[in-house]
Amino acid sequence: MESNTQYPNVLLRIGGEWRPGSDARRHSVIDPFTGSVIKDFTLASRDDLEAAVQSASDAFAAWRQAAPTERSKLLRRTADLLRQRADGIADLITREQGKRLSEARLEVLGSAEVVEWFAEEGRRMYGRVVPGRGKESSQLVTREPVGIVAAFTPWNFPINQAVRKIAAALAAGCSIIVKGPEEAPASVAALVQVFLDAGIPSGVVNLVYGVPAEVSNFLIAHPLIRKVSFTGSTAVGKHLAALAGQHMKRVSMELGGHAPAIVCDDADLDLAVKLLCVQKFWNAGQACISPSRFLVQEAVYAKFVDKFVAAAKAVRVGSGLDKSTRMGPLANARRAEAMTGFVADAVQKGARVELGGSRSGQQGFMFEPTVLSSVSQHARLWNEEPFGPVAAIAPFDAIDDAIAEANRLPYALAAYGFTRSGVIARRLAQEVETGMLAINSISLGLPEMPFGGIKDSGYGSEGGAEALESYLNTKLVVHASV
Repeated sequence: MESNTQYPNVLLRIGGEWRPGSDARRHSVIDPFTGSVIKDFTLASRDDLEAAVQSASDAFAAWRQAAPTERSKLLRRTADLLRQRADGIADLITREQGKRLSEARLEVLGSAEVVEWFAEEGRRMYGRVVPGRGKESSQLVTREPVGIVAAFTPWNFPINQAVRKIAAALAAGCSIIVKGPEEAPASVAALVQVFLDAGIPSGVVNLVYGVPAEVSNFLIAHPLIRKVSFTGSTAVGKHLAALAGQHMKRVSMELGGHAPAIVCDDADLDLAVKLLCVQKFWNAGQACISPSRFLVQEAVYAKFVDKFVAAAKAVRVGSGLDKSTRMGPLANARRAEAMTGFVADAVQKGARVELGGSRSGQQGFMFEPTVLSSVSQHARLWNEEPFGPVAAIAPFDAIDDAIAEANRLPYALAAYGFTRSGVIARRLAQEVETGMLAINSISLGLPEMPFGGIKDSGYGSEGGAEALESYLNTKLVVHASV
């Protein structure tokens, strides 16, 4: 199935213009379904990055003074335009990232909700009055935008991850430089164009692409950058956080996960299978909150495996543009190679392949929906984030064992639990170490809810009222009359 949308030229947005990168090096956008090149584009040079910083600095001076109600109006207009352009942007996401078109469209519509949420929350950046200790003194706590933001966004959700950073920054009164994903550049550019067409002033939002290490080293160390927001792997996040720490830059990190899904013997198995299958194979498993360690109590273990395998068999793999597809290709060759390695290692260490386990098709980066049972705690798959369509299942005896295993790894972004017991649900809520926990649900990531992890999964929030905190400085003003 072919797209009806012409793939655009990939350009940088710096100040008031779209322009090609001035670095001689080029990058190729690859179609994940066919493995063929869609388009080449030039990357940003150091001069381009410096121009982006200066543009953001010039724009910040005026944008920070805009009334919160004015910023809110422009963001609400952005949300409306996003909804109007959802089909075209979704088409771009599918072509360059691979996810099925219905998922891409939901990503765009969900992003519109994110912008709308921050449009309203930005009107409520209240300070407070602290009663003075004398009649002639006042004590005020005010909130001010932190400054220019450098945001680094991933390829797995190219719109959703970028929009969380852009909308929060703009709502707080900050300007921003987005380092978009080179694997999925056109969809991010389309998002930025929506902000511009809604009336966001030139220079408030800038977009660059480039060699990741070079861009991050330049922007994070730049004296005009005051806040860094990164979504990506734990290893890269730790490096960037250390770099930002050398320059005393404020940082928020949304890093890798390895989400445990605890299924107790009293759980509604049909509900657990239905929801976990959807969450596991959404975006071909390329999601930081994807369930990846399935811990199932002994009494229902065999039944759960059979039901989950049956559900996974119904996940038809194909082009994301084909309406009958239930799971698109992986985004790049790296992920397909990684899945092959994870499966081989797990089988060598005693796991049983219940379904899939291999690449699919003769082209592109397709991988079969895969279910492995009896996965050893020593398997790489049980200890490293798979970031792909491989479900690893192992039994547990008592709930204490499941909680201990859930907490064993340093990853602590998301977790899931299925039980009818209020007592066990409370134990999961109190004892599982994670930034987000869904019980008998997979509802994580709504705009009004905090989104972030703890431990090696990062810190800070990309959702809810908490998301604005890292984009704001708190200032105390004490005024004594003389």
